[in-house]
Amino acid sequence: MTYLFSEAGLASLHGFVDPATLYAFDLDGTLAPIAADPGGILVPDAIQKALARLKKRAVVAIITGRSRKDAQRHLGVVPQYLVGNHGAEGLPGWEQREKKFRRLADEWEKQLSRIIPDGENSGIVIENKGMSVSLHYRGASNRPASRFIALNAVDLLIPQPRVIGGKYVENLLPKEAPDKGTALLRLMDGAGCAKGFFVGDDRTDEDVFQLDGDRLFTVRVGTDKKSRARFFLRVQREIPLLLLHINDVLA
Repeated sequence: MTYLFSEAGLASLHGFVDPATLYAFDLDGTLAPIAADPGGILVPDAIQKALARLKKRAVVAIITGRSRKDAQRHLGVVPQYLVGNHGAEGLPGWEQREKKFRRLADEWEKQLSRIIPDGENSGIVIENKGMSVSLHYRGASNRPASRFIALNAVDLLIPQPRVIGGKYVENLLPKEAPDKGTALLRLMDGAGCAKGFFVGDDRTDEDVFQLDGDRLFTVRVGTDKKSRARFFLRVQREIPLLLLHINDVLA
């Protein structure tokens, strides 16, 4: 990965940005700093204002692991597209299939409640997001042990989900549900945008980062040698500067 605010990175950024590009962002760890309590995340005012400016000049999408309803409570700005549950919720054209995804999430929640009956005593919190289920263990006293318990429980689920690991969380999704990469490409096609710009921060965003092609510009918040993102930011606090560059070029 190349540091985005290096000379080479900025040259690539300024050469890519135009009004025909769809600008997509993850929420937690990208637009909002990670919080110990996921319910307490906050999108800084400077980022909200920059997104509002960007929305006037181009198509903006938020593609998040949260449910759409939960994400909107924290955003403070309404983008043209808001896709939740890692791509499974809110994608135009997938409305009928979302009913099946909801039934699967409800069934997995019931099974997990039986398999991990002690719940919070094991340090694991089961969260049904509507069309996906997340097993959180950030608050566990022994995170490796709790992750082991969580993954063993997932192995017993019927039907088996697609599992995406995150920061102290295992995300369970229907195997036939679209991922973030599929969601981004479909949004680009639907919006008539020839190019896509995406910023994310963890393994749940690798479905976008691994996509090939010159029509995509991918940025990761934080470094990871295994990541397929083309560029990186050192910290989440650099997001306002990134948005400033994009808005200035578009202006």
